[in-house]
Amino acid sequence: MEKVHYYEVDVQWNEGRTGVLSSPILNRAIECATPPEFANGVPGIWSPEHLYTAAINSCYMSTFLAIAENFKLPFSDFSCKTVCKLEIVDGKYLITEAEIEPTLTLENLETDKDKALKILEKSKAACLVTNSMKTDIYLNINIV
Repeated sequence: MEKVHYYEVDVQWNEGRTGVLSSPILNRAIECATPPEFANGVPGIWSPEHLYTAAINSCYMSTFLAIAENFKLPFSDFSCKTVCKLEIVDGKYLITEAEIEPTLTLENLETDKDKALKILEKSKAACLVTNSMKTDIYLNINIV
């Protein structure tokens, strides 16, 4: 695998505070908008803040799946909720914190819990998206 990759995303303004995100190599576009918490924001549409949070969540999942496969961890379900905190710091809006809350269902809790915990923690440490951010990242693990 090459060590340098490029990812292109284009945006086309629609009207008001909405636009459409697309990529020349992807099949689906995503409508995006200013979130409703801001002036003229639009409810019910993906916002930059949702996409930021989604980048964390999807990268954490991808990283976990790769590491779990490498360590041959048998599990029957994985889900994850990520919540980001947006606030004003020194007069600027920043996403200052993100809490990643994975829930992992193991096939054998007694024998694999410690291994699973290490893999979930390693996934946080290896996540390229969170490693690229200045946001504080917290991990709240649920293993069942």
